[in-house]
Amino acid sequence: MRRREFIALFGGAAVAWPLTAQAQRPAKIPLLGYLTADSEAVDLPRRNAFREGLQKLGYDEGETIRIEYRTAAGNAEKLSAFAMEFSRLNVDVVFAFSAGATQAAAKAMPSTPIVSISPDPVAAGLVASLARPGGYITGLSTLAGTEIYGKHLELLKEVVPNLGRVAVLSNPTFSTSALLLNALQTSAPALGLSLQIVEARQPDELEQAVAAAVAQHAMALVVILDAMFIAQREQLAELVARYRLPAIYGIEEHVTAGGLMAYAASRPEIFRRAATFVDKILKGAKPADLPVEQPTKFLLIINLKTAKALGLAMPDKLLAVADEVIE
Repeated sequence: MRRREFIALFGGAAVAWPLTAQAQRPAKIPLLGYLTADSEAVDLPRRNAFREGLQKLGYDEGETIRIEYRTAAGNAEKLSAFAMEFSRLNVDVVFAFSAGATQAAAKAMPSTPIVSISPDPVAAGLVASLARPGGYITGLSTLAGTEIYGKHLELLKEVVPNLGRVAVLSNPTFSTSALLLNALQTSAPALGLSLQIVEARQPDELEQAVAAAVAQHAMALVVILDAMFIAQREQLAELVARYRLPAIYGIEEHVTAGGLMAYAASRPEIFRRAATFVDKILKGAKPADLPVEQPTKFLLIINLKTAKALGLAMPDKLLAVADEVIE
């Protein structure tokens, strides 16, 4: 080979090598920050539903998407710390379950897309409207309007004979507590019910709240959705059983822990749907243009064992329409 030809060949190869290496460089794997106010145990079934949703859309965790999971177990300070951690990790998108988790993520990462699941994102100030969220947050609401809490009162009235006074257990530090309380107060008069608000901010205040409800002659209890109450669901179930107070909840885990009834949007279904929002955002959609979805599937779960312990005869029509009856 002539020297000139060798130099030309070597030089051409030298130019080609970087181009070939660049062409073969793997695409960046997106990083998702997964943030929830619940505990690991409560979150796991929903997390699995979220993963199923991603898998159906063609994502292979660890290969085509990476996920960092953080669970705060009802601790608001942890939510903020985890959100800051996601900011340092420079995540591409955040999935946030609860209004508190969403607010923490938005504060730490104001320009990072967030897929949120919360009771009422408009009332919580997370989005401008359901149809056009605006900003960097979209996702799903767990309430089809606040009418679901009116349904809680209707169900209690069907179960508890001569129901007149209902206590409402609320954590005032929960960002949408006032909204949900207002929904109950709007619904109660039409059902001939009066409400008594009892509050607990910490686990050690739960017994005092339940005892206050009984002392003021409440005949039943509505437990407003709150991460701290869910984390303390076994303690709460034991308390209402000890005070013989029929209770209804906004999430199914309370009933499997011994609570009487729950009527709520299907969390697994909502988490599966959340994966579609993540997919659209990773493919270039803007959260501002993705309408917030409302739930279409609701579950009625009854713990018949608890009903019998309370001396309540569950109406046959309720048992017939219940999605799950625990015996």
